[in-house]
Formats: sequence, C-alpha cells, structure tokens
Amino acid sequence: MLNAERHNLIIERLKRNGSVKLMDLVEVSGSSESTIRRDLAELEEMGVLKRVHGGAILGQDRTIEMSMVEKSVTNVQAKKGIAELAASTVVEGDCIYLDAGSTTFEMIDFLRGRNITVVTNGLMHVEELVSLDLDAYILGGKMKARTKAIIGAIALDNIANYRFDKAFIGANGVHLIDGYTTPDMEEALLKRRAMSLADETFILADASKLHHSHFAKIFDLADGVLIMNQVKPEEKSILMKKTNVLEVQE
Repeated sequence: MLNAERHNLIIERLKRNGSVKLMDLVEVSGSSESTIRRDLAELEEMGVLKRVHGGAILGQDRTIEMSMVEKSVTNVQAKKGIAELAASTVVEGDCIYLDAGSTTFEMIDFLRGRNITVVTNGLMHVEELVSLDLDAYILGGKMKARTKAIIGAIALDNIANYRFDKAFIGANGVHLIDGYTTPDMEEALLKRRAMSLADETFILADASKLHHSHFAKIFDLADGVLIMNQVKPEEKSILMKKTNVLEVQE
C-alpha cells in the first residue's frame, strides 16, 4: 500500500470512529508496525491526529467548545449513568457546587426531593433546580452564550462567599499528563476556585474525554475523584495510579 493510501485509510477510520489502534492499522493495511508508527508521526506533525498509547485520536482545536445544545445530545446514556452515580454521593444537608455542563445538568433530576443547597454557574442549571423546588443560588458575572455558563472576575469574586461539602466539575479533557482541561481559561479558573472551596471534588467526564487535552488546565488528576463510565481495564489501571475513580457499572 502506498504512503498516501495508508494516510487516507488512517484519516477515514479516524473520522468514522474518532480513534484508531496501531495493531488494527497494521492488520488492515498489511504494513509493518514501524511503518504505521511513522505514518502516525507524520499525520501528527500535520495536525490531523494526536498519538496516544497504542494508537491515535482525531486532532482537535484546543480552544473550540461545543454548545450546550450540542453537548446535551452527545453520549446521553453515559452522562446519565455518571450523573446518577455522582448524585448518589450527595447526602441530606449538603451544600454543593454544580458546575455548568451537560453531565452536571443530568445530575439535577437525581437530586429531586433532597434537602440540599446548590450553588451553580449554569443558567440552565439554576432554572431546572428552581423548577424542582431545590434551594439554589447562581453566581453573577458574564454569561457565555454557547454554553450558558457564568464566568469572569465577578463570578470568581462571588464564589468566594461560599463553602461547599462537595463540588461537581465538568471537564472537556482527561489527560494522564495534562490533567483536566477545558477550552476556556476563565471557566478553568472558576472550576479551580470551586475545587479549592470544597471538602471533596468530583470530576464528571464520559470515556470519550480520555486522552484529550484542551487549552486551559483546570487541575491535576490527583486533585479530585473522577466519575466515568466504563473504560478498558488497562486504561482504568493507569488512571487508578493517578487518581481515584468511581466507575459506572453498565
């Protein structure tokens, strides 16, 4: 198979699946492992993909973020499972921080009827919380139109008035070296501040976020408990060396 043909094969599989495995490419192309590794290195230099252990994932713009509407229809079942497990950690009387995001939003229905107090920077979140008659506070500040998240200096100043039993934080990327990341620096700063004000911090992220790294670092993997849907045993083993993991049983 020619060099260009192998590149096209790799790109087509990436576009279809979002990731490729090195040994699968070796088998389907009839090429040597060293040849495929060289192909992946060349495509990474071109910005097409990002190499990870055992393969590659589709390249990404580190500053682009999906809208709340786009997020809400992506990996829905995984997010509901993560949200239910996260909500099970909340006890009566807790004061919690609920970060803006589609997975944290899914938690709200599982908090129905609970005697808790919720602080959030999510516009959609506070509306849903109030509709379920839960005690809710929203941070002031600048609202991002795409994600309906309140951010900025005013929000950072506002959140300093609270202390939380638990903070539930969303992340766009979960990376073994880079930690938890998000495309927006202002959101990262607010998430980091919420973590510092909480006795316990939980990060809600579905398995598609693994090995992704975005522009702004939130904090290290060791700074919170990761709640995630099922991942491969070898990946879980590596994650467990970096952080505590609560895994949804599917």
